Amino acid sequence: MEKAIQNKIDAIWLDFANGGMTDPLSVIKQMTYLLFIKGLDEVETNNEQTEQLLGVKFNRIFDEEHQDCRWSKFKNLSADAMFNLMTTKIFPFIKNLKAGKDSSFSKYMEKAMFMVPSALVLEKVVTKLDSIPMKDRDTKGDIYEYLLSKLATAGRNGQFRTPRHIIKMMVELIKPTPNDTICDPACGTGGFLLESSEYLRENYPDIFNSESAKYHFNNEMFYGFDTDDTMLSISAMNMIMHGIDNPNIEYKDSASGENTDTDKYSVILANPPFKGSIDETTISPSLSKICNTKKTELLFLALFLRSLKIGGRCACIVPDGVLFGSSNAHKSIRKEIVENNKLDAIISMPSGVFQPYAGVSTAVMIFTKTTTGGTNKVWFYDMTADGFTLDAKRIPIKENDIPDIIERYNNLSAEENRQRTDKSFFVTKEEILKNDYDLSINKYKEIVQEKIEYEDPKVILKQIMDMEEEFQKQLKELEELL
Repeated sequence: MEKAIQNKIDAIWLDFANGGMTDPLSVIKQMTYLLFIKGLDEVETNNEQTEQLLGVKFNRIFDEEHQDCRWSKFKNLSADAMFNLMTTKIFPFIKNLKAGKDSSFSKYMEKAMFMVPSALVLEKVVTKLDSIPMKDRDTKGDIYEYLLSKLATAGRNGQFRTPRHIIKMMVELIKPTPNDTICDPACGTGGFLLESSEYLRENYPDIFNSESAKYHFNNEMFYGFDTDDTMLSISAMNMIMHGIDNPNIEYKDSASGENTDTDKYSVILANPPFKGSIDETTISPSLSKICNTKKTELLFLALFLRSLKIGGRCACIVPDGVLFGSSNAHKSIRKEIVENNKLDAIISMPSGVFQPYAGVSTAVMIFTKTTTGGTNKVWFYDMTADGFTLDAKRIPIKENDIPDIIERYNNLSAEENRQRTDKSFFVTKEEILKNDYDLSINKYKEIVQEKIEYEDPKVILKQIMDMEEEFQKQLKELEELL
């Protein structure tokens, strides 16, 4: 992103702070709502221009009574007039917008609350937002990603932000195609869905030459669920700003009985909640049949299996305990994946990947739903570096296993003869079965013990005695000086 645009976003952030709004999540919500309003006017303007050129009629978002609610109209008002119009007419109109009710613009404005602290702050923010060119999709996306980075910088809501480079790695391993239907049942700010869309743009540039493929991309490809309304609105806006017209971002408790998705998606990418438990009465019975537990990290694995179509692929992040836990629930979900489906890979990640928010050790699990088995051998990789220091500062460094992981995974035939002392290697299903379906890399990796040669003890003793003699000599000299 251009430094000039970044400086304007920083200035807007400062305007909110000076007005008394210092909570980063609240600031992002208000900026999100204003960007929605600006976007509505851009859609209306584009439709008007298309009508003039092609004579095609569009349903109007702004009727005659609400033309003053358009960004292009109210942005030039005085501070007090703009603030009064926003509170009394614009926000109520947007919240109750009937036209285009199914669009993501209006869908996530329904619960919006206008909380900009003063008329002066609103005028400053609107003026600065208006001065930023946002017609380009990449620029919009960069702006919103920069806004979301403020959450991490402020140390807030880090649980919603899987590191971007880890998301990118997982997407490149799963390789989504234009025909896929992609879901993240714990979507947060939509990182996995967004990165999938960027992968498709880069690797399938012809996708937008077909009207059916374009429609699928904008309306039927991406699904994201969460139980936090703020995250849902941010996720929807994030995707819209990256050029996805109508993502299916919905409020849904994914592991509960309200979620009935079965055999629906061809790709699932997720970092589900760790170390939590769900009220037993709300758990979907179909998930309990797969894995009888209240632990969220195990229930989500069962959910992924149920939600995928036959042949569907999943790449998800799991805490290490999922890989070696000894409870019946832990063993049953691992057995289900290994015996009745196809476990493709386990990528062990260092514990510092989620710093500064958490130090938990995690792994990426990749599997394919078959319901008829297919696991013959599982590829393991021991990631020790991800391009950043593994402390709370997370400073970029040269050491980075991610390019090697992607290269090796794309050429698994060359992995056949790897030794257990290498970074990566195969483990047979039979060996995994013998180890009670333990999937932790430490169970199978071999450590080379280096033989250290020490000098003869007599030589070492002589060295110590010589050092002691020298010490006594220096001590004597010091005594004489005193």
